[in-house]
Amino acid sequence: MTAQQPEDEAKPEDEAKLTTAGKRVVIDADPLAPPSRFQLRFYAVIATLVMGFTRAWFGGRVEGIELIPTEGPYILAPIHRSNLDFALVVRCAGTRRMRYLAKDTIWKGYWGKIWTALGAIPVHRGSPDRDALKTCIGVLERGEPLVMFPEGTRQSGPRVEDLFDGVAYVQSKTGVPIIPVGIGGSEAAMPKGSKVPKRRKVSLVVGPALPAPDKTAAGRIDRAAVKDRTIELHRVLQELFDSAQRAAGTPN
Repeated sequence: MTAQQPEDEAKPEDEAKLTTAGKRVVIDADPLAPPSRFQLRFYAVIATLVMGFTRAWFGGRVEGIELIPTEGPYILAPIHRSNLDFALVVRCAGTRRMRYLAKDTIWKGYWGKIWTALGAIPVHRGSPDRDALKTCIGVLERGEPLVMFPEGTRQSGPRVEDLFDGVAYVQSKTGVPIIPVGIGGSEAAMPKGSKVPKRRKVSLVVGPALPAPDKTAAGRIDRAAVKDRTIELHRVLQELFDSAQRAAGTPN
């Protein structure tokens, strides 16, 4: 905390535990570089294929799709129960390129260029990654949509686990809306340890946007407001998750 920073101001320490162990991987790419025409086209092609596959294999629907902004920045905040969730949320934004956090250890060889083209932001898991947070803020300030899983890593079961403050913290710094999303059935379709997705119904339920809290007289959003937003997001996500689970025919 600097001498000029008030004690109750929202700080990176309140953020999500974007972490696992290991040495930081050096990424030969600037995550804030404007996407090339090739990257945008490549993303659109992959997104189209992903949407076609998920609709054909898992069925279901995206309820509340009209609540997804078609332009401007926002944070998409989904439930996280399966590795499939990364593919499923593509159905929310269509072919518009979204950005998302991914562990830096997957940047290996040509795969690194592929993940970068697909909008991934490397995060070092093992200690709080301030660089990743700054990149998230920069991505939103540049007008791009960003995916952040509020539970952090994959969880299991019908209860929404305690959320990290990362989503609310980034919102406090950018003023963008948070779009909560419940995903039902993805854990049954591809639980932890599974390498091949099963043919199960999966449904997504999008909730109304949560606008940024009001700023203080000093023009800041304090730590208490960030905590309150995290609590509110937890409640909303549980409601959306329950609804998505019912739509997918998955018992709670």
